[in-house]
Order: sequence, then C-alpha cells, then structure tokens
Amino acid sequence: MRFGVPNGGRVFQALADPPLIAPGKVTLPSMLRQQGYTTACFGKWHIGLTFYDHDGQPIHHGNLEAVQRIDYSRPIDGGPVDCGFDHFFGTACCPTTDWLYAFIDGKQIPNPPIERLDQSTLPKHPYSRDNRRGMVAPDFDLEEVDMVFLKKSQDFLTKHVAETPDKPFFLLHSTQAVHLPSFPGKAFKGKTDSGPHGDFIFELDYVVGELMKTLERLDIDDNTLVIFTSDNGPEVPTIYHMRHDHGHDGARPWRGVKRDNWEGGHRVPFLVRWPGKVPAGTTSSEITSLTDVMATIAEIINTPLPNDAGEDSFSMLPVMLDAAPKDPIRPYVLQQGFGGRKYLAIRRGRWKYLAHKGSGGNNYDTHPQLKEYRLPDTAPEAAGQLYDLETDPGETQNLAATHPEIVEQLSSLLEESLASGRSAPSR
Repeated sequence: MRFGVPNGGRVFQALADPPLIAPGKVTLPSMLRQQGYTTACFGKWHIGLTFYDHDGQPIHHGNLEAVQRIDYSRPIDGGPVDCGFDHFFGTACCPTTDWLYAFIDGKQIPNPPIERLDQSTLPKHPYSRDNRRGMVAPDFDLEEVDMVFLKKSQDFLTKHVAETPDKPFFLLHSTQAVHLPSFPGKAFKGKTDSGPHGDFIFELDYVVGELMKTLERLDIDDNTLVIFTSDNGPEVPTIYHMRHDHGHDGARPWRGVKRDNWEGGHRVPFLVRWPGKVPAGTTSSEITSLTDVMATIAEIINTPLPNDAGEDSFSMLPVMLDAAPKDPIRPYVLQQGFGGRKYLAIRRGRWKYLAHKGSGGNNYDTHPQLKEYRLPDTAPEAAGQLYDLETDPGETQNLAATHPEIVEQLSSLLEESLASGRSAPSR
C-alpha cells in the first residue's frame, strides 16, 4: 500500500517495473547486516529490478523485445544485494512464469538466455498454463528450479557454519512452489493422489524438510528461529481445479483467492519454530501481517528501528513468547487488493471494512472459473463492505448499512493511516 501499484493494476513484472524499495531504505536484511549478520536470499525476487540495454539506458518494459535488448554485461540495479543481502541467487520475477527465464547471481546473469521458451516441451495440465514465451537460458530447467534454490541454501548454510560458526546469519529462502505453473520436479511427479498441484505441494514440503534437516545436521536447529509463511492466497486455476478434481480447498473457509481483498486473498500460514523460546504446539488468534516481521526481529536483536522504517510494523515477540498477551498488540491491520490503492481494506478486531465494492482483484462476473463463486452484495446501496469475521468468516453478509458507525470509525482510521504514512506509532 505504501508504494502502490506502479503499473495501474496489471501484473507486476520485475523486468518492466523499477524497484519498489527506494535506495537507502532500511530493510530487514540491511538492519541485520548492520548488526553483524551475514545475509542471503535464494529464490524468487519479485519487487523490481533495473536492467540496462547496450546504450546504458534502463529497460522498463515487460515483453519479449525488452528481454532481447538486455545487455547482460552490465550490473543489475535495485535487487537483493542493493537492499541489504550479502548473497543472492535467484530470479527476477516468478521463476517459471515471466519473460526472463534465467538465474541471477548477485548483480549479474552469468548464463544469459539464448533462445525462446519452447512450450511444447513443458507439461500440459490445468495447472500449467501460465508461461509467457520469453527467453530461456541453457541452464534453466523450469521443472527443477526449486531443487536449484534448495542446494544454494544448503550450501550457504554449510559454508557459513564451517567458516564463521560464531557469526549470526539471516537466510531468506523463496520458493517457486506452489506458484503456478505447477511443475513438480521429476522426483515428485505422481507422489500424491492429487495431481500435479498436489505433487507440487509435496515438493514444497520436501524443500522445507530438507532445510530443517540441514539445520539439524549442522547442529544449529535449536539456536535458529525459523519462520514459514506465504505472500498471498491460492491462485484461481489452482482453487478451481483442486476443488473440482480433488476435493481440496486451499482457501477454506475464507472467501476469495489471490488478488482479492477478501480473506481468501490474504490469509496465509504463519508458522514459527524457535526451541526454548516459542512453546511447541501453541497457537494465537492475534492479528498480524508480514510487515510485522521487521519490528519483531528488531526487538529480538535489541535494535531500535528508525522512524522511517517499518512504518506498518509491530513486534509480535510477546505473542511468540507467550501466545496470549493481555491486550492486542495491533490496533488494526491494513490490506490492499490487486487493483492498487483504490482497493483498500482495514481489519480491527472482529470487523473488516473494504473501502470499495467487489473483490478488489478478480472479476467474478466475467471470469469463467469464478462465476460459480459469486455472492450477492447484501448492502448494494453502501459504498463499501463491512463484515463481522467472528460470526461470518466467509464474508457473506455486508453489514455496512446496518452499522454505519463502525464504517465511519474504520474509514477514519484508514484515511488517517494514508495521510500519516504509517499505522505503527512514531518511534
């Protein structure tokens, strides 16, 4: 929400769009590096990069012609190593979806793409139709990228412990699984009874398990905080076909999917493992957001955040250590639909207000796979949507007309956050 959607609501493409993180902005890895941590990122990077052509001009177009103009001898700007990471190996955007199918190592692509993607060689099933016919590098196997990322993370951990065992580290491992297209590697095909996407979920489980085994092998698992989470809810074709073909619903019981401002578009797992600190098997109903990771880590390492960093970040350390703090940490949380800043929502306690009509992302009236999931708006005369998530977790009854006082309160909080540029208290 702080940055908006620079492209007016279309798919964000890392080749086409400039970096979302401004130069010099304090980030989680830069904060940790300042405190003596070695920082590494392996996998998908999808918040903007700047490539250059042979004349040194930035390329901010997302298509085949743009990829073909890249001068691969020039450093790439705005990526992980410019945002606080010591090491990066991964992709500019969704690894097996967008125009550039090649691995970035640091600020360069050592093995540039030389030919167009041949889609005829790829699997064909309901979860595979999500590839743009861009340029592909000789060493880029669309079905095995997660195994490449896994090895990079394992090698980093092994080397770090061997060479600097007393130095702390921060590792961000960002997988391809389970983003469409669902291309499970050859070792995982047919491993489940739930088709290619089920196999892809199985592969994700394997990756997480192997990373945990690596921590155990290196004897650092009891002294490492591990967080597992995701960036959005399930994709449209995934939900549709998994529901129809396998009786599996990755969004249940929430309404909506990826891109929507309804809960199905935002609710994701947030699992924490920290032996001796976070009690095993505990859960919390505390409202949180991925923005809270920064303030949480800052409190763990006893480092104050500057006022212009983590403007929407609250420390969840009390929740992690206790699981049931006396008072809520967050007064409210802000959300944004895929369509940009005109599709905002706010959640406070049991109440959630969407300051717009519709999903804020997908069009349920025209999308062939979403039409059957359309629900009537029970307050069509209201400007937005108000839901009581305690009594109506499926967001079926719009209460905006019957509770105008709550709409007014939440609207005011939303506008205040926009005007002040933050929802966390000033530091």
